[in-house]
Amino acid sequence: MRSAVIVDVVRTPSGRGKPGGALSGVHPVDLAALTLRALLERSDLDSHRVDDVILGCVSQVGEQGMNVARQAVLAAGFDETVPGTSVDRQCGSSQQAVHFAAQGVMARAYDVVIAGGVESMSRVPLGSSTADASPVSPGLRARYPEGLVNQGVSAELIAARWGLERPELDAYAAASHARAADAAAAGAFADQIVPVPLTGAETVDADETIRPGTSVAALAALPPAFRTEATARRFPELDWRVTAGSSSPLTDGASAALIMGEDVAARLGLRPRARFHAFAVVGDDPLMMLTGPIPATRRILDHAGLSIDDVDAYEVNEAFAPVPLAWAAELGADAARMNAWGGAIALGHALGSSGTRLLGTLLARLERDGGRFGLQTMCEGGGLANATLIERL
Repeated sequence: MRSAVIVDVVRTPSGRGKPGGALSGVHPVDLAALTLRALLERSDLDSHRVDDVILGCVSQVGEQGMNVARQAVLAAGFDETVPGTSVDRQCGSSQQAVHFAAQGVMARAYDVVIAGGVESMSRVPLGSSTADASPVSPGLRARYPEGLVNQGVSAELIAARWGLERPELDAYAAASHARAADAAAAGAFADQIVPVPLTGAETVDADETIRPGTSVAALAALPPAFRTEATARRFPELDWRVTAGSSSPLTDGASAALIMGEDVAARLGLRPRARFHAFAVVGDDPLMMLTGPIPATRRILDHAGLSIDDVDAYEVNEAFAPVPLAWAAELGADAARMNAWGGAIALGHALGSSGTRLLGTLLARLERDGGRFGLQTMCEGGGLANATLIERL
């Protein structure tokens, strides 16, 4: 079968997803367009060679509506013949975009494709896509009469099931910021980041979400973020351990990957950095919601014929601290290989963009450390998860 390879991955810095955040003045279409242009410029590739652009985005309304991928293609100055489509698999939207892109290359439907994602949570707030309507239909309500819960409550349920106490969650969150700050200071992200120009000569070229010096003591002073009277009545057994500090922040950002056939890269004189080795996507309990990475990882390892110890680096999205901690405990994974440069708690979680952001970090880690296999997995709204296994070349 034809191999699909990664030639390059880029991203914008992570901006705080609220008014006044570093990237809040930039239209999300233009954020995405920056990453698309950067991929072509860095590879000296003409846009007419791109067969498709697939972008993930969760809140596909307002400034992110009307097929944000096509809008970004045009804003990037690509040839008008280049198509684009938008994908919503919640937090894993751009990871799923990567799967579709790579699978299309392997099937010879594409030669060259760009996959990525964008989310401006300052300009299109989380929940905008539902407006005043509810996606909970009578049929769904009949199946789950007590109702499903938001992801923060799901994170609390995970913490309780795996016995993750408040000090452990706070320590993990502080370590995420420390690892990210150290990686940034060492230039680990420099080759991935596309500076974002603002008005005048100012640019944003560093992640705004990293808080160097974050301490466990400071995190311990934060109140639980997801306890309400209603949730406390429904779940009286919960101790309410998850805070804003042990959760990923609202974030603005975009990211993109240049993917093509290994034969095409050779013909164009481009160096493939990694090949796609296996893919998985699963559904899981929609109440626990964030446990999907566990069965997704088991499925992808089984498909690849590998054990968790055969994988050199893991990127497990830090939507909330209990998610990677439960994943590592359940899989028996080496914690030192997981999120070694920090995760979404520090680097932000621009929903539609996070999958390709993780992919770029995973690839850079493998190249720095000389590892062979890298695993990326992401929990997603509704009890879904993607997993991707890449092999460094």
